[in-house]
Amino acid sequence: MKTLLPTSTAGSLPKPSWLAEPETLWSPWKLQDNELIDGKHDALRIALQEQKQAGIDIVSDGEQTRQHFVTTFIEHLSGVDFEQRKTVKIRDRYDASVPTVVGPISRPNAVFVEDAKFLRQQTDQPIKWALPGPMTMVDTLYDDHYKSREKLAWEFAKALNQEAKELEAAGVDIIQFDEPAFNVFFDEVNDWGIACLEKAIEGLNCETVVHICYGYGIKANTDWKKTLGSEWRQYEEVFPKLQQSNIDIISLECHNSSVPIELLALVQGKKIMVGAIDVATNTIETPEEVAATLRKALKYVDADKLYPCTNCGMAPLSREVARGKLNALRAGAEIVRKELAT
Repeated sequence: MKTLLPTSTAGSLPKPSWLAEPETLWSPWKLQDNELIDGKHDALRIALQEQKQAGIDIVSDGEQTRQHFVTTFIEHLSGVDFEQRKTVKIRDRYDASVPTVVGPISRPNAVFVEDAKFLRQQTDQPIKWALPGPMTMVDTLYDDHYKSREKLAWEFAKALNQEAKELEAAGVDIIQFDEPAFNVFFDEVNDWGIACLEKAIEGLNCETVVHICYGYGIKANTDWKKTLGSEWRQYEEVFPKLQQSNIDIISLECHNSSVPIELLALVQGKKIMVGAIDVATNTIETPEEVAATLRKALKYVDADKLYPCTNCGMAPLSREVARGKLNALRAGAEIVRKELAT
């Protein structure tokens, strides 16, 4: 029988301290060469076990095999020089030193496919794999070649499509594209961002997700949220066109945010991964708090289309806090499942 309200995470889980510096984004690996490969796989097993013990239904690698949700994929592409760096403003929010696009983009080899095969061997549960979205990739680089965000995004979409097709062939059930940039560059999203995303999913038979959140719980993001006022209506700008797209599932942030829940009506008919866990706090939600968020969403989303999830990745959190939040997510979903069954 198909699970009602299947739970999953939006992305990352904390890495073990022997693999990388804990509670830190862009943390360098502590291992090298074959030891690093083995270490990533060991960490993947641990992340999978954490999810299984918490009762999460759709599992992932917890992003144990990538250092950062965007740059790890870019590192494997031709045409990008990581030695030639420039400072750019990421999502109009904070400055970062980023690599430079110096030539045509291409994907010489698979990036995550072997890791996905390894995950598939470890479990019979549905598995989800996350990739960066084309627009967010563009926003994490300095382009000295195409001189056009749209042209660069289109080339990234082609490379992502190649990767996604191989991930599907490796047994991945759901492929997620992380597009936090969709919450910032509204005109570009509607002009070409969603079209590039459609290119990235072209020809896929597995389910596809676009994950649009308000970011990790880091200072730059929490400071930005303070400027957004009492209602965060960014989703209103992109949901109408996403509703018409071929993307199967839309993943968004709900719990402890100022997103008006009625915006979910704009994507009626789509499956929705509802962020019911706040990743910007160490406070562990109660199951009832999770259930309350899910009940609000159910006013606008059919029960068979609602997927309880986290707001964003949990890499910056401690393993203990992340574990508690996973347990709360499962327990909150279970409360609402029982209510729906009566």
